[in-house]
Amino acid sequence: MKHVSILLLLSALSLQGWARLDTHIISSSILLLETNNVNDLTATELEGLIIEIKTTGNDPWIYTKPLNQAVDPENNVLSFEYFCPSGLDLLEIFFCPPLDVNHSKMISSISPSEGWVEFSVDLGKDIKNWGKQGDYLRLDIGSISGISVHIRNLRIRSRTSREIELAASYEERKKKEAILETNLKNYLSFDYSSSLEKIEVGENKLTISGTASSTANLFLCEVTPYQDVTEEQSFASVIPVKTNKFSISSDRFVKKDGVSYDRLLSKWVLAQKGPQGFSLVSNARYADKIFAINSLPEEKASSRKGLGGFSTGRGHIEDLEELDITSATVNIWITRFMHSKPGPGRIEHNYNGRSYYFDKENVDVFDSTFRTTAQRNIITAAILLIDKIENCADPEIGRLLQHPDCDPAGIYAMPNMTNPESVECYAAALDFLASRYSRPDKKYGRCNHWIMHNEVDAGWVWTNAGDKTALVFMDTYIKSMRMCYNIARSYNPYSEVFVTLTHYWAWTSHPNFYPSKDLMEILLEYTKAEGDFKWAVAQHPYPEDLFEPKTWLDNKVTFDFNSPLITFKNLEVLDAWIKQPEALYQGKIKRTLWLSENGTNSRTYSDQDLKEQAAGFAYAWKKMKNLDGIDGFQWHNWFDHRGEGGLRIGLRRFPDDETDPGGAKPVWYVYQAAGRANEESVFDQYKQVIGIRDWDEVNYIGEIDPAKKQQPYRDLKSD
Repeated sequence: MKHVSILLLLSALSLQGWARLDTHIISSSILLLETNNVNDLTATELEGLIIEIKTTGNDPWIYTKPLNQAVDPENNVLSFEYFCPSGLDLLEIFFCPPLDVNHSKMISSISPSEGWVEFSVDLGKDIKNWGKQGDYLRLDIGSISGISVHIRNLRIRSRTSREIELAASYEERKKKEAILETNLKNYLSFDYSSSLEKIEVGENKLTISGTASSTANLFLCEVTPYQDVTEEQSFASVIPVKTNKFSISSDRFVKKDGVSYDRLLSKWVLAQKGPQGFSLVSNARYADKIFAINSLPEEKASSRKGLGGFSTGRGHIEDLEELDITSATVNIWITRFMHSKPGPGRIEHNYNGRSYYFDKENVDVFDSTFRTTAQRNIITAAILLIDKIENCADPEIGRLLQHPDCDPAGIYAMPNMTNPESVECYAAALDFLASRYSRPDKKYGRCNHWIMHNEVDAGWVWTNAGDKTALVFMDTYIKSMRMCYNIARSYNPYSEVFVTLTHYWAWTSHPNFYPSKDLMEILLEYTKAEGDFKWAVAQHPYPEDLFEPKTWLDNKVTFDFNSPLITFKNLEVLDAWIKQPEALYQGKIKRTLWLSENGTNSRTYSDQDLKEQAAGFAYAWKKMKNLDGIDGFQWHNWFDHRGEGGLRIGLRRFPDDETDPGGAKPVWYVYQAAGRANEESVFDQYKQVIGIRDWDEVNYIGEIDPAKKQQPYRDLKSD
């Protein structure tokens, strides 16, 4: 069993006082750890108030130092931020003294997280008489070896105003969502008697065609993005339908409450009006054909090799040529440079008669990045991210764009699709980006595709919309996808939007996480019900343990559609899934599949660790030789990054490395050789590391079974 490396990063805050004013915490008590009072682990203090813990057994625990003064009675939330690709099977908190189970709190599991996310638990009912000067905690950190966790800002604090607000509205929200969940299930599965068959959006008009089984009190109803089709009784507009076969034309641009609105964003549904209101008689449908302002050619990557998180500001632009890069992803944090009011150094963008503003300094960086890739015919996809309000450049934009149910635990938020003002703001941001980076002259460069947020199966971390079922979550997410798709296609007829997923395919241990496969099946249901569109897949098939580059040892994978994980070891499953008939676009065309964020790690810069990192990539690349369903492989991270919880997953070293800042690692040269004439000579040195004689040995030669049921992840035994 390998040792567990747990880094506890403690913030340099006072023991009592104000903390993180932007979240309105009244008070906070920082908890420091006793590095010499531990069991089944060693603890070493590092610079920057970092404590590194390595477990040496299956009963790891550590004490906090005694409180030097009493905790404020309002402080009853234990919280910390953590980075843990595997998750913990449990966390037990003992309130000492005394040390016994009657004074403890058991947390059944801590979910996997491949980025920094806050964990918090309200201990108000458990603390009892704890919190006096001299009291302390014991933290039992799981019971399984081989887990890696990073923790920072360990403290006991008051509830934030946001937590109080969410708690107060929780019961009412859950009642409404339970009704929505039931109605959505019925809506997606019901065989309606009428149908909308085609919607065309022209430059100024739109045309809707369909068939009605009865025209009695029948209306064609418009459903805006902020409306729920199954709940709505006050549709944005209603048009009487008089014939069984119909084709109705209407204006594309209309005024709603004195504000211009583009019906490109809407979907339409047939409904009969009765004494109790409207009843749906068809599924809703979005635009099938969209007028494109620009006549652009279709552009495709000429190879699979790409870079993730590319920006000209990171240096080493020569890598684009030297690594034969043909695709790239670019992170765009909309809320970091969008403003509601004019100001110095801001670019005005008018959308439907309303002006929004974008910071020119930030936009210049994106212009430089997209021009650089466009000049080299590199196909790019923007990763669209929505910060939480406290991290936004303009709090008003944050208020508009952050989902109203966003929990403080998330890193990023789901866009707010619940009211007209928020929808217009979000649409304006998308319109600014799509129009700027779809010009025929490529003045500012080209963005070809759009990755919708980040790892939505781990939406609690990366695309937070609060505590939602998979179906309710996806209903909002698909609205975001459709809005971006329709706007992007109005400028570039070949733009695609990507759903973005982790490697947790058919399993998750966290109630707020969703198996990727479940979300994909929901997306296919919506596609079938509301009309197909050219969505694509951005999968992140990291090794089972992000720290372990020897992905051929992954044992939480199977070769069927119910595999708990999809990693480099079983890429055949993803290749088979994307090719199945029900997953094809309009039943005919394979969807684009990018491995848009992935790579292998070097635990250190030792020769052996660097060799294993390179071998991990060589293994994955050779597996892809026979998997033509995979269209792109974008390496993440380009450089090792200090903010990735101890990972060294880059092609290059840390930019501030003392010995070779930003230096190319062995994996850089293997990546360079991939697809070149010298591939075999460079790759062959890694056969011994993998334990093979021939590269054909890395391939799975059996059939992928789409129906096979697999044991849940928790029942699978580790080596």
